[in-house]
Amino acid sequence: MTTDSAVKPVVLGVSGGSGSGKTTVVGQIIKALGHDKVTIVAQDYYYFDRSDVPVAERADINYDHPDAFETSLMVEHLRKLRDGRPTEVPVYDFAEHTRKQETLTLLPRKVIIVEGILILADAQLRGIMDIKAFVDADADLRILRRLERDVIERGRSLKSVMHQYLKTVRPMHLEFVEPSKRYADVIIPEGGHNKVAIDMMVTKVRSILKESTGDGA
Repeated sequence: MTTDSAVKPVVLGVSGGSGSGKTTVVGQIIKALGHDKVTIVAQDYYYFDRSDVPVAERADINYDHPDAFETSLMVEHLRKLRDGRPTEVPVYDFAEHTRKQETLTLLPRKVIIVEGILILADAQLRGIMDIKAFVDADADLRILRRLERDVIERGRSLKSVMHQYLKTVRPMHLEFVEPSKRYADVIIPEGGHNKVAIDMMVTKVRSILKESTGDGA
């Protein structure tokens, strides 16, 4: 499915700290709007490839700094999708800290959800978004969720996750992620459990679509 090139899709940004519940919020929005109407562009796709760095040194790279992402490529791909053109995005291997050979094809749809910890910290990315949301959660919940995700889903060791959290995740959250909250149109405490906030965003998306196309999602 592709969009009418004359009609721009709604671009919704969902940010927040690592483990804040962004994925749950995005899932609830997709459930309300319909899978066939939404394309997700995750900032995690755009980590720089680190295959040129010795394996033993890759874990010490700061992956929570804005410079860890190839943001210019992300901006380019978002503009293509917004203009109604499919795009091939990178696939990242979190265990090896490298990009895989294969790519992922994203199709333009009525709603494009941009998700990531630092998307609101970048002016170019913010400029593409119609709605900007920040998912807020206490630090203890975020670290527990990150531990579960990185150990179970990404094959990381408990020791490496804790080391990374103390060395880069927490400092970068305080320096870049938390301050980016001020750019949000909507702040969502309690993440995916905040039904009122999610319903408000879904209603706004449908309203924008209805104004632009005459047909809500």
